Amino acid sequence: MRTVRNVHERSIAAPAATVGALLDRLAAEDDPLWPAPAWPALRLDRPLGPGATGGHGPIRYTVEEYEPGRRVRFRFEQLGGGYHELSVIPRGADRCLLRHVLDAATPGMELITWPLAVRWMHDAVLEELLDNAQRAAGDVVTRPARRSPWVRLLHRMLWPRPRAVDPPAAAELLRGAPGRVDFIDAWRVELHPFMPRDPEYWRREFLRPPPMVRALMVLRQGFVGLLGIDRDGSRDGFPVLARDEHELLAGTDAEHLNFRISLLVAEGGMTLTTVTELHNRRGRLYFAVVRRFHPFVVRAMMRRAHRATALRSTPAARVG
Repeated sequence: MRTVRNVHERSIAAPAATVGALLDRLAAEDDPLWPAPAWPALRLDRPLGPGATGGHGPIRYTVEEYEPGRRVRFRFEQLGGGYHELSVIPRGADRCLLRHVLDAATPGMELITWPLAVRWMHDAVLEELLDNAQRAAGDVVTRPARRSPWVRLLHRMLWPRPRAVDPPAAAELLRGAPGRVDFIDAWRVELHPFMPRDPEYWRREFLRPPPMVRALMVLRQGFVGLLGIDRDGSRDGFPVLARDEHELLAGTDAEHLNFRISLLVAEGGMTLTTVTELHNRRGRLYFAVVRRFHPFVVRAMMRRAHRATALRSTPAARVG
């Protein structure tokens, strides 16, 4: 086990009181500092203050000390019980230093994961946080943080995956369509407060699937041709049948099967539900193959859309 001390700091052309006010909004819904949704959001179980517990992603900690407008220290549950701390240090009437210090141990597997992965992502998050602070305080970021190829690879590999859930009761447009349910599944991703809530936005995102999904779609076109089923070559996805403020229903009726797709944005997340009704032997044969790939396709499309949306978020658009 070894001790790690990691320091990031930035001189900001703004009064300490201005940057301190930004620090006080840490973990709030309108948090101007933490670089989410591009990185897992910092969440606490109560307003910022001693005893509040939470973390970001798998990293868990508790607020140990808090001086409003000046300093907050978090005590880790992992990393040997070390801490990380943000502090605002005055440097005159119109300038201050925003400093982050991590002081922790690396026991067990953390002795390996820290130098290989965690340190690189930690450094990226902190430099983006300091960029956000500078922008939000009205200062100019002359050299914005850039992610290294290794950080970009880690970011892609570790991006959260959709999780299987029960079909949501709030998906009212899906009720009664189709008439009989031979297959149903639902997958959900959580949405950061700054991410879009319009189901139509997410439908459009799904029209840009990852390369592996595009390859599977090409194979599917050949497979349906062998079965004598009409090929679906629409570039706009499946027809939209109904929509309201929170849900969009798409799908089609065919000779071999009917299916519906519900895109529901509610309760802080986006849920995609698929319902299928099979009609005949061709439909059952077709779906016996397709259902093997269906979960992979849905998860891959949701994950790509979710990550791309997060990465397009710009800190400058959230200053205020």
